[in-house]
Amino acid sequence: MSETKTIYAGGGKQVKGQYGTFRAITVNLSDLPKEHIFEYNGKKYIKLNVSDKQEPDNYGKDVSVSINTWKPDSEKTNAVLEGNQGEVNGDLPF
Repeated sequence: MSETKTIYAGGGKQVKGQYGTFRAITVNLSDLPKEHIFEYNGKKYIKLNVSDKQEPDNYGKDVSVSINTWKPDSEKTNAVLEGNQGEVNGDLPF
């Protein structure tokens, strides 16, 4: 498996709210690489990874947002589809 460079897309903070802790994030839409945006049923999507940082950065952000750059191995994908006799779920592909 080859290593890919992490593409950061934003950040955020963990927030304690009335109903528990959640992550409030901001994503920079202008700098999203077009090669990672895909279309499904006429709508545009991008897969993101949201992770907690070990320590807050200089701005107090303790959540990191990066682009999920994983792409399936076409040979393995074809083998899985053939094994399932081409059955594909009607839901979104993620």
